[in-house]
Amino acid sequence: MSNVTPFPAPNGQQQGQVGFDRLELQRIMDLYGRMVAAGHWRDYAMDMGREAAIFSAFRRSAERPEYRIEKRPALRNRQGMWALVGEAGHVLKRGQELQGILAPVERKLMRIIED
Repeated sequence: MSNVTPFPAPNGQQQGQVGFDRLELQRIMDLYGRMVAAGHWRDYAMDMGREAAIFSAFRRSAERPEYRIEKRPALRNRQGMWALVGEAGHVLKRGQELQGILAPVERKLMRIIED
C-alpha cells in the first residue's frame, strides 16, 4: 500500500515548469518597484510554462506589456536564455545574464528620474 506510482507523461517525456529562482525574481521585482515609484509602470503579470517563464510589465493593465522579460532555458547554449522583448514583440536584447538584459530598462529609469 505504500507504493505510489506516478502518472505517466505523454510520449515518455517529463513535464516540467520553467520558473524564476529567488535571486532572479528579486532582481526583476526590484526594478519593477523602482519603475512603479517613478510612476511609469502600474501592473505586472507572470506566466510560467513548460518552455519559458515570462514577466510582463504594463503601463496600464488594459494594454499590451511595455516589456517582457523571458527566460527560455532551451536557448541557454545558443543565443542565451534571457530575452528582453518590447511592446511590438521585437527582441530588444538577448543574452546569458539577467543583469545585461535589464540594463536598457535601467537606463530608461535613470532618464525618467532625471526629467
